[in-house]
Formats: sequence, C-alpha cells, structure tokens
Amino acid sequence: MKNLLIAAGLLAAASTSAFADDITGKLVLYTSQPNADAQATVDAFTAKHPGVEVEWVRDGTTKMMAKLRAEFEAGAPKPDVLLIADMVTMEGLKKEGRLLAHESADVSAYDPAIMDKDKSYFSTKLITTGIVYNTNASMKPTSYKDLLKEEAKDKLAMPSPLTSGAATIHMTALTSNPDLGWAYYEGLADQGANPKGGNGGVYKAIAGGEKLYGFVVDFLPIREQLKGAPVAFVFPEEGVSAVTEPVAILSTARNPIAAKAFVDFLISEDGQKLAASQGYLPAHPGVAAPEGFPARDQIKLMDFDPATALEQDQANKMKFTEIFGG
Repeated sequence: MKNLLIAAGLLAAASTSAFADDITGKLVLYTSQPNADAQATVDAFTAKHPGVEVEWVRDGTTKMMAKLRAEFEAGAPKPDVLLIADMVTMEGLKKEGRLLAHESADVSAYDPAIMDKDKSYFSTKLITTGIVYNTNASMKPTSYKDLLKEEAKDKLAMPSPLTSGAATIHMTALTSNPDLGWAYYEGLADQGANPKGGNGGVYKAIAGGEKLYGFVVDFLPIREQLKGAPVAFVFPEEGVSAVTEPVAILSTARNPIAAKAFVDFLISEDGQKLAASQGYLPAHPGVAAPEGFPARDQIKLMDFDPATALEQDQANKMKFTEIFGG
C-alpha cells in the first residue's frame, strides 16, 4: 500500500509538472524594445516555457503601430502579443476592442495608477522623463521651473512630442499640472527651446556640450554617467512622467494561452528583475532599482490619465505646434 501511495504521488507530481509545461505552440510578439532587450526577454520567457516558439518583430512604436494598422485593414493581424512604449496607444486599442483582457493576471503588488483597471494591458517598467544637464553647467536644476531661469536661456534641448511618445506623455503631464500648464511650454519657447527629434539626439547634444539642459528619458544619462559621461539626471521636485512599456494580448491572438503566460512572466518578480538587469526601473515596487537610480519609493510620478490623454492628444499636439512651430 505504501508503494502504491508513493507511486500515486509521483504520478500526480509528474502530471502537475507536465501541466505546468503544457504551454506550447508559436507566439508572435510585436515590440518596440531595443533588439538586445527583446532577445533577452524572449530567451528568459522560453527558458521557463520551452514548448513555446517565439517569433518577434521589432520597430519603434510609431512604425510598429503603422504596420499593425495595415494588418487590421487587411483583416489579418499577426501578433498575439504587443509590447510597446506607452499606455495611450494601448488605451486607443482597448477603445477599439482590439485587446483581450487577462482577468487572472496578478497585479496586486502594483500601483493601480499604472495598470488598466480592466486588465487589458499591463505596465512592465517605468521609463521616466525628467531633467538632464551637463555637469559642467553652472546651475544644478531641481525643479522644472529652473529651466526658465536666465542661466538656461538658449541652452535647452527637448525631444519633440511630434516624434517621441515619451515626449508626448511628458508634455501632457506637465501641461496638466496646475503649477506649470501651457504657460510653462510658452516659457520654454521664450527661452529659445526648439524641440526636435527623439531622446537620443537630446542626450547627445547635452553630453557633447552643444546644449546644457533639457528633458530626456532617465536611462540614457543614468547609464552613461556611470561610464563617466559629463551628465546627470534629475528627478524634479514636481515629479516625473513615465512611459511604462505596457504589454497586451490582441483579441485576435492565435495562441492566447501562451500570450497570457508571456504577460504573467513580464509582471512576475523574475520578469521585473530582468527589466532591472537591463538597466530599467522596474514597475514592481518590490524589485530593486538598478544602479544609479533612487529607490522606487523615492520617485514621484506625476498624475497621468491615459484615457484623457488619448482624447486630448490631437488638441495638445496642435497647441504645441502653435507654440513651437512644426
């Protein structure tokens, strides 16, 4: 009888193990992650679910969405999972009924402000935008308003919200702040700011000394400062905006089981530790930030409502163009 019980227990354990690994098939991922990060993410996921074959396609969020829109028009969307820069884009897809809710996903550890209440998309990291400055500059800013001081005049670099999704969200967060508003952006224009291009160009201009102050995503100066670059990143007293690289399952997913497993991995502690190892601030408050970042509880996020941002997107960009020109 004892041997029979042991055998039954081993059989049950084997069955449970087999069920846990019973996630198979092809999973198609569209992502805006850098190539190396995308490959590392896929490798970590398939190490946990070796029965899944992941095919991934990478491009910037704008181009990736153009590709996906064309597939929607043709009635043949290819991806199971979408992992892109911002919540506003996901909010648009949700509104169109393009996303499949993952109701059993465990988001209990996360700040509800960065997760969709209907579990249609899930934030996977915090890529914040604050102030960057060249460490040879005379002023060390601590507030956004410091960039309106005489020391910063004609020395500002900013990414354009007409080009950068992170810059769009930053503009929305700052102009929605009652202490800043559109008057702040008008002040930046008076300071000689000429927003153009993306974050990479801004970083290069400030690191090279062509400009001394500006807005940029956190990881560029934080990573490079550790390597000796003459730059510093400031989390201003008013707070920072953030793109959260959300992940979502398309309603047309061919392999929703594997897609849900992919989402579960990204928001698990292991997935969040992977994000931290890649040099990003994890969205999970219990996972330590990478070197160079303050602790998660020391970072203040500015208020941001993706649904409102989606509604106001075109009006905000028109207002921006009126201030700075096309």
